[in-house]
Amino acid sequence: MAQRIPRDESLSRVHGVGALFSAAYGNVGSSIYYALGVTAAFALGLTPVAFVISGLIFAATAATYAEATVMFPEAGGSSSFARHAFNEFVSFVAAWGQMLNYTITVAISAFFVPHYLAVFWPALGHSPGDVIGGAVLVVGLALLNIRGTEESSKLNLILAVADIATQIVLVGIGVVLVLSPQVLVDNIHLGVAPTWSKFALGIAVGMIAYTGIETISNMAEEAKDAARTIPRSVGLVVAAVLGLYLLIPIVALSAMPVVHTAAGYTTELGTKYADDPILGIVDNLGLSGGLTEILRYYVGVLAAVILLIATNAGLIGVSRLTYSMGQHRQLPEGLRQVHPKYRTPYIAIIIFAGIAIITMLPGKTSFLATMYSFGAMLSFTIAHVAVIQLRRTRADAERIWKSPMNFRAFGFEIPLTAVLGGLGTFAAWVVVMALNPSTLFVGTGWMILGIVVYVLYRRHQGLPLTRTVKVVLPEPLGVEEVEYRSILVAFEDDEAFSPEMVATAVKLASKRRRGIHVHSMMTVPTDLPLDADLPEAEGEAQRRVEEAKLIGGARVTGHVARVRPGQAGYSIAGEAAEIEAAAIVVGLRYRNGVPQYDKTLQTVLGERPCRVIVVSEPPDKPAPVLGASGALAEATP
Repeated sequence: MAQRIPRDESLSRVHGVGALFSAAYGNVGSSIYYALGVTAAFALGLTPVAFVISGLIFAATAATYAEATVMFPEAGGSSSFARHAFNEFVSFVAAWGQMLNYTITVAISAFFVPHYLAVFWPALGHSPGDVIGGAVLVVGLALLNIRGTEESSKLNLILAVADIATQIVLVGIGVVLVLSPQVLVDNIHLGVAPTWSKFALGIAVGMIAYTGIETISNMAEEAKDAARTIPRSVGLVVAAVLGLYLLIPIVALSAMPVVHTAAGYTTELGTKYADDPILGIVDNLGLSGGLTEILRYYVGVLAAVILLIATNAGLIGVSRLTYSMGQHRQLPEGLRQVHPKYRTPYIAIIIFAGIAIITMLPGKTSFLATMYSFGAMLSFTIAHVAVIQLRRTRADAERIWKSPMNFRAFGFEIPLTAVLGGLGTFAAWVVVMALNPSTLFVGTGWMILGIVVYVLYRRHQGLPLTRTVKVVLPEPLGVEEVEYRSILVAFEDDEAFSPEMVATAVKLASKRRRGIHVHSMMTVPTDLPLDADLPEAEGEAQRRVEEAKLIGGARVTGHVARVRPGQAGYSIAGEAAEIEAAAIVVGLRYRNGVPQYDKTLQTVLGERPCRVIVVSEPPDKPAPVLGASGALAEATP
């Protein structure tokens, strides 16, 4: 049977190399809009070299993520790798570093949005307009995420294409009009501008240009053939960013060369245009005034939208990571508490959005950049070490794809990319701490706070610090050991959400495909048009989809279906036929303790486009008890 093609996620239609590349580049590509200026502030004329070195480290890190993700096709990134390679405590350290990454991603992306929108309103281009604008954006997106939202893969694809096309056009114009090898050579004053310490810091900060590598791991469950598509998409992302991120700094420094002033060596790329470096390139390409102005507006809007999407992706990352850490008993119950109405981890969203706003208040892009580098380099280093450890402890395990350039030592095969990548990320982590006392203080404080909370929580719960203990999910009710590629879970608008129905679908669904789709219905009275505005009913239906995603993870998609009274059964059967579902999971209702085979169920069983699984939950079953007894019946066409 064919896999579900979600209406709201076109990338899912082709879980192949192109789709994965587009989504990953959409996340990685946003960072150049702020990384270029802050890196140039440190590395000056050696900025292109800094990007090349950090790019090579990124390539090694991407190889590590590709190998581990193919081996364990599950969301979680370095936290998941560490869990398999070491223990739960190391996994928490990696996850807490990722949480810092997501929080700073929210802060730095939101902070730069006003700077690019300053092409319309100049007050947004400096303090306090940039801080206020960024804070308002974070608050607005946090409220949206509390109500429940998700990324649009179709929008990400469009923006990724527009982004890469714009960067190629700017590079092409720059190569023709302003590129000057002599200027690039004159920009360099070895050991002076920049100093070696500043150059080392520029390399470490340059790593923020390659944010988004976790996306590749988190999309593993969406890959049609992880062993083939993950490595290829990783290779394409690496090739694209290495090429563009070498050429863009070269064009930028040709247009805005390093000059010597009374204050020392400097470049407008790292001063005047530090907060909107791509606009700096546009302003200095030497185009006519009218064309420059049009290009400024276009780049300003594109950059703002891309950075807004990146901000929202950071908040979604916080939400997902909080739930994942909660499932593995790494965070206290209160922090991962879900909203009683919207079923989202609102406490975590509020707290980490607040932290993101606090980090923006000083208005220091260099602080945000080094803080991101602190968390990212820690997580990346753990990922590299985890892959090496897995090579040692699981030497005989099947590896469909392995990192290139391996050598034997200590009795097992070691990937050279993990060794070089690990040394590079660890060195960058040390450099960031050694050269930035504020980053050392805040970053270390963040990690200590997290570890203290983890230890106290685990001790209070009577749990060991290093053993994996997961929250018990609702048990599927008597399902047979059969895998289905595509399962439809149907909820009527007056039907309470059933965790057991979703757990049953998760148990039955193929683990390597995103094959669970929630068909959440809302009934529209016949005296109203089918597209009538019914926000409360639609919100309730959408919440059932979001709650299912909390249980089933990335494999679950869903949409709200509008139906007329009495047409729910036909809607379910029609949807199952349209998506070629292999099975339908529906619930059996009770009234006064008696099961009710209502019209909807009768219609579904009568139409029966595929196997129908009826989950029966006794009405007197206490809701919070997991794994309670129930019954399940099956009907085949």
